[in-house]
Amino acid sequence: MAQFSEALAEIGDFGRFQIQLMILLSVPNFLTAFYMFAQVFMVLDETHHCSVDWVKNHTWNLSAAEQLSLSVPLDAAGKPEPCLMFRPPPDGASLEDILSHRFNETQACEMGWDYPEDRQPSLMNEFNLVCDRKHLKATSQSVYMAGLLMGAVIFGPLCDWIGRKATILVQLLFFALFGLATAFMPSFELYMVLRFAVATAVAGYAFSNVTLLTEWVGPSWRTQAVVLAQCTFSLGQMALAGLAYGVRNWRLFQIAGTAPVLLLFFYFWALPESARWLLTRGRVEEAKRVLQKAASVNKRKLSPELLSQLAPEKTGPSGNALDLFRHPQLRKVTLILFSVWFVDSLGYFGLSLQVGDFGLDIYLTQLIFGAVEVPARYSSIFMMQWFGRKWSQLGTLVLGGLMCITIIFIPADLPVVVTVLAVVGKFATAAGFTISYVYSAELFPTVIRRAWGSWASHQGLAASSRHS
Repeated sequence: MAQFSEALAEIGDFGRFQIQLMILLSVPNFLTAFYMFAQVFMVLDETHHCSVDWVKNHTWNLSAAEQLSLSVPLDAAGKPEPCLMFRPPPDGASLEDILSHRFNETQACEMGWDYPEDRQPSLMNEFNLVCDRKHLKATSQSVYMAGLLMGAVIFGPLCDWIGRKATILVQLLFFALFGLATAFMPSFELYMVLRFAVATAVAGYAFSNVTLLTEWVGPSWRTQAVVLAQCTFSLGQMALAGLAYGVRNWRLFQIAGTAPVLLLFFYFWALPESARWLLTRGRVEEAKRVLQKAASVNKRKLSPELLSQLAPEKTGPSGNALDLFRHPQLRKVTLILFSVWFVDSLGYFGLSLQVGDFGLDIYLTQLIFGAVEVPARYSSIFMMQWFGRKWSQLGTLVLGGLMCITIIFIPADLPVVVTVLAVVGKFATAAGFTISYVYSAELFPTVIRRAWGSWASHQGLAASSRHS
């Protein structure tokens, strides 16, 4: 009886076949940066004030400035109040009575809001996410995070049930269908529903692509391959900055960011299934064909004797979330890593989702944030080799936390200093995330690793939801 590990050793740990697979899986990783952070650029603050339609309905010959002064009070800086208006006078009131400010009681906006005439359509101005509806911005982000939580629950078991390839194809279909449909939603509530749906696929793909990649790459190259694939997510953040700068109309922006997924239709034929998964399902002949193809691409010879000895692999007992707490040592490790994921997620998403609040141009800051993640993720490999997992994890968390705390005490009139600190914090938290993936996978037994992955994602995404 031959094992899959023996066949993998013969075809090569990291040859041309594995490199091609890594590139295939990296492309959707690149595109998921849009789904994760695009909304930040759709809800940028805009100048607004209560609608002055009640004045326009009269036949008075007033300029736009006079209409505004009759309808909207001024704030302490002499600018129109964004969320207050004068209470409209009775129908019989004369212009003289209104000008004498006999009717100067204020109230909340009741007829909508007006925005600059040269504005591009955004989520903010199209769905009026201002004043008493401002909370919907944070709500939609929390809904998205809830979708990520649900995706981690749904697609983990599905990946084992229907296979790695089929699961990834379903997730890419979700990217395309729900991503494109979002651009045509007539209400913000429907927009949030589709954001939830696409978030399930984003979370599912994060686990499915790593599973497929690690099952084809040998142990000596596994960490490097996963980190390199994750680096394309950082490149996607850089591309997001350019796309957001060039396309300000939110519907066109949504289409431009999601339509490229349609080009991945050829994955139906190009993406290989995991030979290890096929063997666990007893589909030995299919596994042999995939292994022969891999050997051919790698220009390696797979011995007929080894192929003939391949047999179905036993999956062993399956673990569940309760197993994480039954053994004292395992319970201790679980609680510590829960805290690690929570803190890392809070820092990473806290910086990423507040990219426009550091004082510099939001597009430039986003570009820098994406650029700094590439060396951050790749340097984590060397940090783990030189300092070990424990000290690398500790160092990145402490550095990221110190940067986030220090930012609080920096005056707002020093945006360069604030941004530099934020960039260092982003570097640390991105490296910390990469280390967390490797560290967690090594600390937990195989039979409960998937249960841990689901719970870890819950803990990390709960932190990001709390930030939202």
